[in-house]
Amino acid sequence: MNANFITLNKENIGKEHICCAFSDKKCKDSYEMKKEWLKKEFDNGYVFRRLDERAKVFIEYVPAEKAWVPVNAPNYLMINCFWVSGQYKEKGYAKALLQSAIDDAVKQGKDGLVTVTGEKKFHFMSDAKWLIRQGFEITEKLPSGFCLLVMKIRPEAADPSFGENVLNDECPDKDGLVVYYSNRCPFTEYHIQNSLKETAQKRNLSVKIIKLETLEQAQSAPTPATIFSLFHNGKFITTDLSVCMDSRFDKIVKIS
Repeated sequence: MNANFITLNKENIGKEHICCAFSDKKCKDSYEMKKEWLKKEFDNGYVFRRLDERAKVFIEYVPAEKAWVPVNAPNYLMINCFWVSGQYKEKGYAKALLQSAIDDAVKQGKDGLVTVTGEKKFHFMSDAKWLIRQGFEITEKLPSGFCLLVMKIRPEAADPSFGENVLNDECPDKDGLVVYYSNRCPFTEYHIQNSLKETAQKRNLSVKIIKLETLEQAQSAPTPATIFSLFHNGKFITTDLSVCMDSRFDKIVKIS
């Protein structure tokens, strides 16, 4: 494998793509919102590293104290989005990107890496089985199926844990549909503010939309999936953003 990776920063992000949604015209504004989100997060040590091609081959990570995820993991790096798609799979790119994060953690004197996944594959989250094969271990599970995975550099380091606000798998609003989301993903703004609203209106359903706009709001959210989480009557339903679409909603959400 001969890979050339690019690490984005404030100077080059204007001319470089961010992998997802770069050819989706309807998500153009959402795409720019993700770029603006990244520009602010670079000041917090956020890393966005990708293959130097027009492809979805990238990893994002940040010091866990600054991660938009309700997890207690001081002195760890939090892996956020991590994706290798299509023809680029099984060619060593994922291992190379992960190794770059491990190398950064070592250089920064971190205790290890941590990430949130699903016990089974959750949409918009990394594959837990693959990460476990690379040396990650499950340190905590939630009844809803979320898992906290850790790869320790210092074996004696304390285990990361989920924040108390996510432990009961419910959101405070117990009536109807509730969505939590952020601009961590270039698809969310369009599909929540357009697709989901239209889908709900067609079914005469009300939906409460809660946008996480600060680090504090994200770390206080009732879900570890702060890109997108859908609740119904207080219960967690899915991280699958495609539920916003009319053709997918009834397959995922069962409302009697």
